[in-house]
Amino acid sequence: MIQEYPHGHHESVLRGHCWRTVSNSAAYLLGSLRPDMSILDVGCGPGSITVDLASMVPQGKVIGLDTTSDPFEEGLKLAAERSIANVSFEVGDAKRIPFPDKTFDMVHAHQVLQYLNEDDRLQAIREMRRVAKSGGLVCMREADQGTVTFYPELNGLNEFVNLYCNVARASGGEPNAGRRLHTWAKEAGFLAADISATAGTWCYNSPAERSWWSGVWVDRIEQSAWRDTTITGGHATQNDLDRLADAWRAWGSSEDAWYAIVHGEVLCQMR
Repeated sequence: MIQEYPHGHHESVLRGHCWRTVSNSAAYLLGSLRPDMSILDVGCGPGSITVDLASMVPQGKVIGLDTTSDPFEEGLKLAAERSIANVSFEVGDAKRIPFPDKTFDMVHAHQVLQYLNEDDRLQAIREMRRVAKSGGLVCMREADQGTVTFYPELNGLNEFVNLYCNVARASGGEPNAGRRLHTWAKEAGFLAADISATAGTWCYNSPAERSWWSGVWVDRIEQSAWRDTTITGGHATQNDLDRLADAWRAWGSSEDAWYAIVHGEVLCQMR
């Protein structure tokens, strides 16, 4: 059974995901790209990183894989706008990737493993390893909620981060995935000598950035599938979520607002 993305594909969720590019979310792999590479983007969502990767391998091909076709329209639209033809999208499960062994020069996953339980994420990494060619790369990046820092230091945002982590763990996920990513790669069969572990960040401070980031989370709290999961799971009430949405509004309206989160990154070399 294919596991659905727990946040769903509400417009507010896709709005946040469509902001992601190779430069702001996968810069750690830029030095490994070649113009003729074949790349699989696992858990591609609306495909903004997928399409960006395709633009960087003009003689190659990039396939985006996700559990549902719901977000693919955004990726296809972006590819058409940028006149990028070497990209396509397919429905499939990271735990049972529908391609033969040693198919791709690079297998990439961004913000995927944190939503899977221990057995499933290990299986997903093994599957990414299986479909990567000898001499190829498996590239993974995951956020680490325990590194979230912000100003002003609002109690409501602290409460939100704690709630986010509780909801994630209740479904078997690991919100502090970034710090564990290199160990998961070893558990899936990669040798320590073949893993390059680094860190990247997202940071929001400009008026446009803080308006956008706060707006994304206000709408996700009020309208996305995460809201429903949080309430039905007994993690928070509607009144709680209203208060947390107001905290995001207050943060976004502050001229001094600043927010950052660290991500763990690994480049895993295939032998």
